[in-house]
Amino acid sequence: MPPADLRPYFTTFYLTEIDVAQGNVTDSLHPEWANLRLIEGARPQATIGEQEPVCGVRTIFTGPTSTTVRFSTGTSRLWGVGLLPLGWARFVGGQANMLADRLFDAETEPALAGFRPLAECLFGPEPDEAAELERIIAHFAARDVGELPERERILSVHGALLDGDVATVAEMAELARLPAHTVERVCRRHFGFPPRLLLRRQRFMRSLSQYMLDPTLNWIGAMDGHYHDQAQFVRDFHRFMGTSPREYAAQPHPVLAAVMRARQQVAGAAVQALHNPLAVMPET
Repeated sequence: MPPADLRPYFTTFYLTEIDVAQGNVTDSLHPEWANLRLIEGARPQATIGEQEPVCGVRTIFTGPTSTTVRFSTGTSRLWGVGLLPLGWARFVGGQANMLADRLFDAETEPALAGFRPLAECLFGPEPDEAAELERIIAHFAARDVGELPERERILSVHGALLDGDVATVAEMAELARLPAHTVERVCRRHFGFPPRLLLRRQRFMRSLSQYMLDPTLNWIGAMDGHYHDQAQFVRDFHRFMGTSPREYAAQPHPVLAAVMRARQQVAGAAVQALHNPLAVMPET
């Protein structure tokens, strides 16, 4: 977990070590918040939908996603930084919906210039997990942008989004105590998508995480209570993962299955979309 003063902005700082005897390992990321990934070793090939694959990049930035990111990689070490919507407002800025569902080379994309110093200094001559983590923390601690005018609005909207009883935009706006048009604007600017799609994504991610943590539930047992029927869930599965539940279950998930178990144990949420910034706010 990030230190207390940085926790409202990030999900986790995570190190993934992949050891492949030969060839590559392939997996698919689920929809999530924006991520910065800094890579040492084999550089992955990653793609979203029908977009051109990103290849040979050592610092990949992914905007907020509403669909899967397919990737293939060899033996490597990868540090990841998951940015919550409040983290987007502080460390990226600009319209999140303009970078959503897209992959970037963080070292060449002008909008991501603030991350370049970290990319240049993170890895030393030898792997050193503690030293690398300290460099990540120091980088973000030093990037003070002052007051965030929409801080409380972002946190209110995020809290409403995470409430499992909220099923409509009207309910979301009521819980956030904001006009619906304000919720719409805040979501597009800082969360990357309109609130209706975000609520649909939350419903789906609650279901997917339940299944991934306990496949014995089967899909029917893992389905969120807001689904009207199985057909609606299957449509969402195709929308967010580009495949059917049955096809997804038949595929190996050598990276994601391990990551989800570790996230559940450390952060209390198996996927970034369910990570609650309000639950880890530093004490005042």
